[in-house]
Amino acid sequence: MAQLVVTYRTPTDPAAFDAHYRDVHAPLARQIPGLRRFELSDGPVMTPEGPSDIHSIAILTFDSLADLTAAMGSPEGQAAAADVGNFATGGASMQMYETREA
Repeated sequence: MAQLVVTYRTPTDPAAFDAHYRDVHAPLARQIPGLRRFELSDGPVMTPEGPSDIHSIAILTFDSLADLTAAMGSPEGQAAAADVGNFATGGASMQMYETREA
């Protein structure tokens, strides 16, 4: 399996972020070809020391890193990636990796 983890820092308007994510971004992301699972953090993102500056984390799962890379290059993947700038006013970072059972 392979995963794309998107970490969103706290936006200037959290309510507007949440509404856009729910109504626009998540539906775009769900259309990405090859997507096997789409998870989104629920509630505050914490660290062992307490609250973090992260508002939300999304994890998208694919069969392989090759599938993930192809999906992000698809029109649907490009549309979802382009939309990030429309709501992630706190910034976002993306990491892609293959997984294995430990």
